[in-house]
Amino acid sequence: MQISDERYEQIALADPEGHWELDCGRLRSKPDMTTAHNQIATTLGHWLMQLNPSDCAVRINMGRVRRSPNRAYIPDVMVIPAALVQRAIHEHPHGLEACSEPLPLVVEVWSPSTGRYDIDKKLPQYQQRGDLEIWRIHPSDRTLAAWRRQPDGSYTETEIRGGVVQPIALPGISIDLDALFDL
Repeated sequence: MQISDERYEQIALADPEGHWELDCGRLRSKPDMTTAHNQIATTLGHWLMQLNPSDCAVRINMGRVRRSPNRAYIPDVMVIPAALVQRAIHEHPHGLEACSEPLPLVVEVWSPSTGRYDIDKKLPQYQQRGDLEIWRIHPSDRTLAAWRRQPDGSYTETEIRGGVVQPIALPGISIDLDALFDL
């Protein structure tokens, strides 16, 4: 059964432990993850917190990205421009945090329970939203797949196997993948 955007927000705010997402108007609870998954997402999120808080906010498994009124997903990690956070606080201080505007970086960490869903459902939605960079980190394969938005709106895909990576929309930030995978 499909539900309205308003009903979705009510449910998500009333049951934050459910980690509710909305896909094509249908509720979906984001499942619990493995220790390796959580460690990588949390560590990456903390490393990204090097960003100046007056420029960006980092969310780890909280907040949503919204593609349309019937689609809202919880990325493992996302970076939100501070101006969007401040606008949301002023316009809807008690509303569900859900960004409709393109973000500089959205990250999913591969998990056996969500790996296919992230690629088949979430990735195309992130691209249609126009997010500037989308990462899928695969802890077992020790790879990072990066989709980077081009000026014409298309995306290039790059697979990175270690070393230091710099998100294109986050100048001055460097992530040491080898250190991340060695946790």
